[in-house]
Amino acid sequence: MTTGTAAQGGTTVVRQLRQARPRTVVIWTLVSVVAACGWAMLALSRGEEVSAAWMVAAALGSYAIGYRFYSRFIAHRALGVDKRRATPAERHNDGLDYHPTDRRVLLGHHFAGISGAGPLVGPVLAAQMGYLPGTIWIVVGVIFAGAVQDMVVLFASTRRDGKSLGQIAREEIGPVGGVAAVIAIFTIMIILLAVLALVVLNALAESAWGTFSVGMTIPIALFMGFYLRYLRPGKVAEVTVIGVSLLMFVIVAGRWVANSSLGETFTLEPGTLVIWLAVYGFAASVVPVWLLLVPRDYLSTFMKIGTIGLLAAAIIITLPGLKMDAITDFASNGEGPVFAGSLFPFVFITIACGALSGFHALISSGTTPKMIQKETQVRTIGYGAMLMESSVAVMAITAACVLDPGIYFAMNAPPAVIGDTVQSASEIITSWGFTVTPDQLTAAAASVEEGSLLSRTGGAPTLALGLAAILADILGGEAMMSFWYHFAIMFEALFILTAIDAGTRVGRFILQDAIGGMHPRLAKFRSTHWWPGIWITGALVVGLWGGLLWIGVHDPLGGINTLFPVFGIANQLLAAIALAICTVLLVKGGRSRYAWVTGVPLVWISIVTLTASWQKVFSGDPAVGFLARRSQYQDGIDAGQLLPGAKDMSDMQTIVNNATITAAITGLLAVLVLVVFADAARMILKALRDPGSVSLQEAPFVESRLIAPAGLIATKEEKAELVAAGLGPEGGIPAVRDGEAGGERTPEGARE
Repeated sequence: MTTGTAAQGGTTVVRQLRQARPRTVVIWTLVSVVAACGWAMLALSRGEEVSAAWMVAAALGSYAIGYRFYSRFIAHRALGVDKRRATPAERHNDGLDYHPTDRRVLLGHHFAGISGAGPLVGPVLAAQMGYLPGTIWIVVGVIFAGAVQDMVVLFASTRRDGKSLGQIAREEIGPVGGVAAVIAIFTIMIILLAVLALVVLNALAESAWGTFSVGMTIPIALFMGFYLRYLRPGKVAEVTVIGVSLLMFVIVAGRWVANSSLGETFTLEPGTLVIWLAVYGFAASVVPVWLLLVPRDYLSTFMKIGTIGLLAAAIIITLPGLKMDAITDFASNGEGPVFAGSLFPFVFITIACGALSGFHALISSGTTPKMIQKETQVRTIGYGAMLMESSVAVMAITAACVLDPGIYFAMNAPPAVIGDTVQSASEIITSWGFTVTPDQLTAAAASVEEGSLLSRTGGAPTLALGLAAILADILGGEAMMSFWYHFAIMFEALFILTAIDAGTRVGRFILQDAIGGMHPRLAKFRSTHWWPGIWITGALVVGLWGGLLWIGVHDPLGGINTLFPVFGIANQLLAAIALAICTVLLVKGGRSRYAWVTGVPLVWISIVTLTASWQKVFSGDPAVGFLARRSQYQDGIDAGQLLPGAKDMSDMQTIVNNATITAAITGLLAVLVLVVFADAARMILKALRDPGSVSLQEAPFVESRLIAPAGLIATKEEKAELVAAGLGPEGGIPAVRDGEAGGERTPEGARE
């Protein structure tokens, strides 16, 4: 973080703004007006149905402004990105973890890596509070918190040889806060990976279409990786056309396979799926990134963006109305049937990915910084990919809110609340003020060829139904509802699986750094050339999340099912750790005047997560507080009474034990975060009082020879530079002419 570079970058931004052409001013004025009109319609309309198109307008307009102006300000003023500085991918190119990767392909990998279940499921569940609170948090949160975290962490890791977030904390904050951060980060990561795997498993179990289509993306990705590295290096557009064509074919073929004699072959039991998920996760974590992980993530990105883009287009064309209220009574009374708790703090916990997610910081300090070509690309990849994911979250909450509220609550309320018949569900939901008849519930299930849609909790089926309802309006009508519904279920599995493979590899990095730092004799664990260390750490990470998943599959009250309630809080506590580290780096780097960039979202998410942690542990409401739930079921055991959720007294005791465990883990994670905060505050005060006593632990400056555009589309100046160097649009290191510097030529891997 060179101050001189930052000043030059900031001056450049200001000069460009002052010299903006009238056409540019007009365009951005129109974008601002569209966004403002969208927000006005969403916020001020009461007692009338609002078009979902206004939600799309408000979000996309805000994203455009945030990316164009705020991200540029951060990149050039707060960070001081320097295109002259060689990145770890260029300096340590080993063909395994470090590999200079075309920014377009890397954007696809990063987006796929950060996009798990969160942007699909969280917004759907939060819709019980109304469409407005969740939408505001998604859009405002991503612009000022989520995308900022992702970009700053990516920049920080790139400056430090691609080190993991935990290792950065140990080196920049101190041993106490660093160790606390490593323990918290790794624990949270295992919980997150197990939960994501559980969501994928639930989507693929008994689904031949999903299993075949998702499984076939693996050989396609292997072909793309081999093609791009050996057959046609640098031909990104060419391999993209081939890969996407094959992807479309296997998606369509999956439907045929499911309805053929092969259907039984691809219809797998949950236990079998756990094994295959673990095998894939291990393989993706140890083989070279260019062979499987990156091409598969890049490939899946086209399906993700294509589906979400199609959904946005359908909304604009059909103009469906938002049937959910802007703000429901559940936002204030905290008695929602989908999840208990008031709007604050639980909407900001339920909606993580899409607004602000700690898991993203792990990807930004894991695989991506080891593959980025230039520092100047952190804006496109870090900030830009997060905006892309946020758009997914907006589409998800829109899909949920265009459904009839009665249908929505029938799908997301548990059987203990609405019963197990359409008649009881209709009566109870109507008593909440949302009218729905038994015939409507039966017809909704029949339209997607399901026996029942009651209590299809988790958010994924609701998103699938909403997506099907919107797409069927423009493609196929009612006759295609079932197709789009089951397509959406398969789409969600593919969407989430890409976060598991990238996350497992990042878990390996974290474990390698942690073990390597324990003792000098263990330092070789950090080496990317020592295969035993790579295989051991990869297997340990897979074994931990795979074990939790295996137990959870065979015991409805065990394994990951025990830890599922702490998923949201754990993720946001991780975001608080990441923002605290980023704030320390800004202050230590002499940029305390820009510390508010990460400091403000840090304060906000800290208040949210610590409040939520306190309430989840100590609230007197058994629907919210773990200890209150423990007491409730213990009292039931003492009275010999079975309570909802338990089939016998053994289950009652298991629920008591689970509540104790979740309370302890939540409390422990909160304490670890507070330790990180205390050590971070100590370092910040030290840096402010005596700047000369602290220094950043960045890798030494090395002049970059690699040439590549900063954004997806090269500017005129960048195109001229590429042409002069004899390079294509993908960029690379110019070949050294014979007679220059000993006549050495660039390794093939570095040019790709």
